[in-house]
Amino acid sequence: MLCGGPSATRPATAETQEIADQVKPQVEEKEKKKFPVFKAVEFKSQVVAGTNYFIKVHVGDENFLHLRVFQSLPHEQRPPALVDYQTDKTRHDELVYF
Repeated sequence: MLCGGPSATRPATAETQEIADQVKPQVEEKEKKKFPVFKAVEFKSQVVAGTNYFIKVHVGDENFLHLRVFQSLPHEQRPPALVDYQTDKTRHDELVYF
Protein backbone atom coordinates (compact mmCIF):
# COMPACT_ATOMS: atom_id res chain seq x y z
CA MET A 1 0.00 0.00 0.00
CA LEU A 2 1.29 3.47 -0.84
CA CYS A 3 1.55 5.98 1.97
CA GLY A 4 -1.71 7.90 1.78
CA GLY A 5 -2.95 5.72 -1.08
CA PRO A 6 -5.95 3.41 -0.92
CA SER A 7 -5.48 -0.21 0.11
CA ALA A 8 -6.11 -3.21 -2.11
CA THR A 9 -9.74 -4.27 -2.43
CA ARG A 10 -10.74 -6.69 0.33
CA PRO A 11 -13.92 -8.61 1.18
CA ALA A 12 -16.27 -6.67 3.44
CA THR A 13 -16.11 -7.35 7.17
CA ALA A 14 -18.63 -6.91 9.98
CA GLU A 15 -17.00 -3.52 10.65
CA THR A 16 -17.46 -2.51 6.99
CA GLN A 17 -21.14 -3.50 7.15
CA GLU A 18 -21.59 -1.47 10.34
CA ILE A 19 -20.12 1.62 8.64
CA ALA A 20 -22.39 1.11 5.61
CA ASP A 21 -25.43 0.67 7.89
CA GLN A 22 -24.63 3.95 9.65
CA VAL A 23 -24.66 5.96 6.40
CA LYS A 24 -27.59 4.09 4.79
CA PRO A 25 -30.15 6.72 5.96
CA GLN A 26 -28.05 9.47 4.32
CA VAL A 27 -27.96 7.57 1.02
CA GLU A 28 -31.70 6.84 1.16
CA GLU A 29 -32.44 10.51 1.82
CA LYS A 30 -30.29 11.65 -1.12
CA GLU A 31 -31.76 9.00 -3.46
CA LYS A 32 -35.30 9.54 -2.12
CA LYS A 33 -35.91 5.81 -1.80
CA LYS A 34 -35.51 2.94 0.64
CA PHE A 35 -33.13 0.08 -0.04
CA PRO A 36 -34.50 -3.28 1.21
CA VAL A 37 -31.02 -4.76 0.66
CA PHE A 38 -27.88 -2.86 1.72
CA LYS A 39 -25.05 -5.39 1.95
CA ALA A 40 -21.40 -4.36 1.88
CA VAL A 41 -19.50 -6.79 -0.35
CA GLU A 42 -15.99 -5.33 -0.60
CA PHE A 43 -14.02 -2.25 0.37
CA LYS A 44 -10.81 -0.26 0.19
CA SER A 45 -9.52 2.02 2.91
CA GLN A 46 -7.25 5.04 2.90
CA VAL A 47 -5.61 6.39 6.03
CA VAL A 48 -5.71 10.18 6.15
CA ALA A 49 -6.48 12.28 9.26
CA GLY A 50 -8.99 9.50 9.94
CA THR A 51 -9.96 6.86 7.38
CA ASN A 52 -11.70 7.05 4.02
CA TYR A 53 -13.64 3.90 3.17
CA PHE A 54 -14.66 3.06 -0.38
CA ILE A 55 -17.41 0.45 -0.03
CA LYS A 56 -19.23 -1.54 -2.73
CA VAL A 57 -22.79 -2.15 -1.52
CA HIS A 58 -25.34 -4.55 -3.05
CA VAL A 59 -28.76 -2.85 -3.06
CA GLY A 60 -30.87 -5.55 -4.70
CA ASP A 61 -31.10 -7.43 -8.00
CA GLU A 62 -27.96 -6.63 -10.02
CA ASN A 63 -27.65 -3.13 -8.56
CA PHE A 64 -24.70 -1.82 -6.57
CA LEU A 65 -23.60 1.51 -5.12
CA HIS A 66 -20.09 2.70 -4.36
CA LEU A 67 -19.84 4.71 -1.15
CA ARG A 68 -17.09 7.01 0.06
CA VAL A 69 -17.32 7.29 3.83
CA PHE A 70 -15.06 9.24 6.16
CA GLN A 71 -14.43 7.91 9.68
CA SER A 72 -12.77 10.51 11.87
CA LEU A 73 -10.15 9.63 14.46
CA PRO A 74 -11.54 7.85 17.56
CA HIS A 75 -10.88 10.74 19.97
CA GLU A 76 -13.17 12.98 17.88
CA GLN A 77 -16.11 10.67 18.70
CA ARG A 78 -17.99 11.35 15.45
CA PRO A 79 -20.08 8.86 13.47
CA PRO A 80 -19.04 7.88 9.94
CA ALA A 81 -20.01 10.53 7.37
CA LEU A 82 -21.11 9.91 3.79
CA VAL A 83 -18.77 12.00 1.62
CA ASP A 84 -19.94 10.87 -1.82
CA TYR A 85 -21.52 7.92 -3.61
CA GLN A 86 -21.94 6.53 -7.11
CA THR A 87 -25.03 4.79 -8.48
CA ASP A 88 -25.59 2.44 -11.43
CA LYS A 89 -22.70 0.17 -10.52
CA THR A 90 -22.47 -3.58 -11.18
CA ARG A 91 -20.89 -6.44 -9.27
CA HIS A 92 -17.84 -6.27 -11.53
CA ASP A 93 -17.20 -2.52 -11.43
CA GLU A 94 -13.88 -1.83 -9.74
CA LEU A 95 -13.78 0.31 -6.62
CA VAL A 96 -11.72 3.37 -7.49
CA TYR A 97 -10.93 6.61 -5.72
CA PHE A 98 -13.66 9.20 -6.26
